[in-house]
Amino acid sequence: MQTNPTYSSLVAVGDSFTEGMSDLLPDGSYRGWADLLAGRMAAVTPGFRYANLAVRGKLIQQIVDEQVDVAAAMQADVITLVGGLNDTLRPKCDMVRVRDLLTEAVERLAPACKQLVLMRSPARQGPVQARFRPRMEELFTVVDELGARHGAVVVDLYGAPSLSDPRLWDVDRLHLSAEGHRRVAEAVWQTLGYDPEDTEWRTPIPATVPPRWLARRIADARFARQHLLPWIGRRLTGRSSGDGLPPKRPDLLPYEH
Repeated sequence: MQTNPTYSSLVAVGDSFTEGMSDLLPDGSYRGWADLLAGRMAAVTPGFRYANLAVRGKLIQQIVDEQVDVAAAMQADVITLVGGLNDTLRPKCDMVRVRDLLTEAVERLAPACKQLVLMRSPARQGPVQARFRPRMEELFTVVDELGARHGAVVVDLYGAPSLSDPRLWDVDRLHLSAEGHRRVAEAVWQTLGYDPEDTEWRTPIPATVPPRWLARRIADARFARQHLLPWIGRRLTGRSSGDGLPPKRPDLLPYEH
């Protein structure tokens, strides 16, 4: 990877992770690692353009159908693709189909940009994630193979100790906090060949006194009521939190801070 490269455009493809949940801004919108990355790239490249096609809740089939061809047509210098994780969290998941669809996406996107970026997504410590971890790791094996085959760079967030810390995740336990997204942006920034701004992004945050047993149980009950049960309900009924929502930033336009 070249040092201090010059990339003039970025298109982000994916689901809620790339949309930026739960890096909440005062106006109620989400920022996230892709916006942060675009801002940093724009700061060193005049006229930099950015599009973010991600929509929360999208499965890999929907990403292929709704985002991949649109992203390829934009002919951006850099395309990021993160998808398939929502599939692994469904009660039933055909991993062969996920592999085939992800392969299709990479085969379309790799020739359409100067640099395709794939990721091994971060995983929070906890029992819910532990249940689906074998599927996740199977997905990441496919990501590694596709990266090697098609010249894509793979950002290993799954192997970063800092990003497994529950304190870097939102109360819904599914999406990163603002600090988590900042660290992801730094990871992608460095992987693209830019000079590091934070060489310690992988380093866990300092230990703190854990909450008492009662506080943990109250938090668990609130999480189950507000987040887990609705999430399970959507999985069982085939609904998605992103149903009817448009892409975050559908056009490849100059990025303004």
